[in-house]
Amino acid sequence: MALEQIAEVPAAEAERAVRNRLSMVVFSGDMDRLMAAFIIATGAAASGMDVTMFFTFWGLQAIKKPSPTGRSLFGRMLGVFLRDIHGVGPSKMNFGGLGRWMFKKMMKAHNVTPLPELRRLAAELGVRMLACQMSMEVMEIRREDLIDEVQDVVGVATFLEEASRSKITLFI
Repeated sequence: MALEQIAEVPAAEAERAVRNRLSMVVFSGDMDRLMAAFIIATGAAASGMDVTMFFTFWGLQAIKKPSPTGRSLFGRMLGVFLRDIHGVGPSKMNFGGLGRWMFKKMMKAHNVTPLPELRRLAAELGVRMLACQMSMEVMEIRREDLIDEVQDVVGVATFLEEASRSKITLFI
């Protein structure tokens, strides 16, 4: 191996070095799982970590505007069920929407920060919010259907590169 090549190896390894970062795949659109994702993200960001959240499939509800989506018949049908952050329900005990109402009342009584406020706080703390390009294409969600705080629409390779340099990677 030539001396120049040997010198390039440490430089390349240093660039890929694990940093004080948290990378998170947000796959679920359930209220309790989104709460956990945003609580972890805001806690990590407040502690000085660089945080990236990659929203895919049902997780896109957390970063979607409250407008209908879809162009095709199936896309429009899916858009009826794909709500925004205000319409997500708990993963268990939803009871046709009654569970969502009950949990919101209980969280308010215990001074738990509501989900939309956690999302706003995450953006203020510099949490990078990325949307999955493939999921958006499949679910017929356009870039303009997402909230302004979303930094980019990217493919999985971009997220994997980010995660490879992270100290912690989570899937929620």
